[in-house]
Parts: sequence; C-alpha cells; structure tokens
Amino acid sequence: MVWQRPDGRQPEELRPISFHGNFTRFAPGSVLTKFGDTQVLCTVSVSEGVPKFLAGTGKGWLTSEYRMLPSATQERQGRELLKLSGRTQEIQRLIGRSLRAAIDFEALGERTLTVDADVLQADAGTRTAAITGGFVALAHAVSQLLHSGVLERSPLCGQVAAISVGLLQGQPNLDLNYIEDVAATVDFNVVMNQDLGIIEVQGTAEEGSYSRTQLNQLLDFGEKGIQQLLIAQKEAISDWDQLLLAK
Repeated sequence: MVWQRPDGRQPEELRPISFHGNFTRFAPGSVLTKFGDTQVLCTVSVSEGVPKFLAGTGKGWLTSEYRMLPSATQERQGRELLKLSGRTQEIQRLIGRSLRAAIDFEALGERTLTVDADVLQADAGTRTAAITGGFVALAHAVSQLLHSGVLERSPLCGQVAAISVGLLQGQPNLDLNYIEDVAATVDFNVVMNQDLGIIEVQGTAEEGSYSRTQLNQLLDFGEKGIQQLLIAQKEAISDWDQLLLAK
C-alpha cells in the first residue's frame, strides 16, 4: 500500500518554498522562510569580538539561537526563558554546526555572527527550514558587510541547505508536514553543501528499524530535495555572483 500524501504531492516533491528577504529593518540579514505552512524568521546579527577560546587568533565565529513562538502550534507553548528544553538546545546546535560549514572564519576576522531562527508557525521541518533560510539570511548579511566596507572580502565559502525525509508505509517521502512527521516510522534530516557533500545526517527509527537499502533511498531523496533548495537559495540572493567574486 502506497502512502497517499495529505496535500497530494508526489513522494519526491517539496512543499512550496519561498524566501522573503529584508523582512526586518535592523538586522543585516533577515529572511522569512516558508516551507509549506512552516514559517521561520531567520535573522543574522554581527558583533565585534569572539568567544574567549578564539580571542587573538584572528578568526571569527558563528553561533545560533532557535525558539518557537508560543502560538506557533495549535496549543500554546510556554516561552523558554531561563531554561531551554533539550530539543531547543539540540536544534540550535545543529543550525550553528551546519552554517559554520559555509564560513571562512579567517576572512570574517574576529567578529561573531549570530543566526536567530524564530518559528512563527510550525508544520514540521522547522530545523531544516531554519538552516536553509538561515544561509540566505547569512548571505544577505555578508553582502551588507561588504557594501558598508566592514569586510574586504566575502567569508562565504559555499552553500548549505537541509531537508527532512521519512519512511511512510515503507516508502521514502520528501519534506514531511506534521501529519506525515507523526506517522513516519523513520525520521531523517539531511544537511548538505553545494557539492552535495554531507554535513550532517540525523536518522532515527521511530518504530523497529530500517535497512541499508532504505537508508540509501532516504539519502537519494534528500539529495534531490537539496539540489532544488540550492537553486532556490541562489535565486533569493540577488548578488550571489558578486559574493563569490569577492572571496
């Protein structure tokens, strides 16, 4: 029996994806990222200085914070203030690890880039939307730093995008929404660069186990989705060629 997707998509089809740049006024980079009904506001701030372990090295740093607004889901969730949940900590570390793969920290100098991912509406795939949209916001921030003369050359050394994949009734499906995410027997998140090199893979069997063949199928689906996201990212970055030439 083949899983019938609630929104009528084909198994390898992404939800409608969009990036709305310059969404906020003050952040050097800000993008409202939409993966179907999932909406994540990604902003990038720049501050002089780095954590103590990097002081005096001439290298910069990138860190990330992730939060879900109380009304992002059907039932209101309390704000995480003094203590973050394990899920929140894990996701923001994933976002930071992933996006650091796109930065030449020597070119950045002793500055810190902070990527904030705020989930306005959650319909699954918030972490992958945060990574994919976070890269677009990062490129916008770098562009502003170059144009303002803060940076002499671009620290961007590649692209980063991420997508979810899952097994539903034994078959892989790309970019799961909430209904599918809950029903999936295997939940996967794949992060890749512009060469389709793997930055991170998170894969968990919610029920039983999965085979090596199924693992390969999930990665194939993830790769196809990321190829599309890489194109969409470039289309959302108007001066992408200049960013590359400025390296």
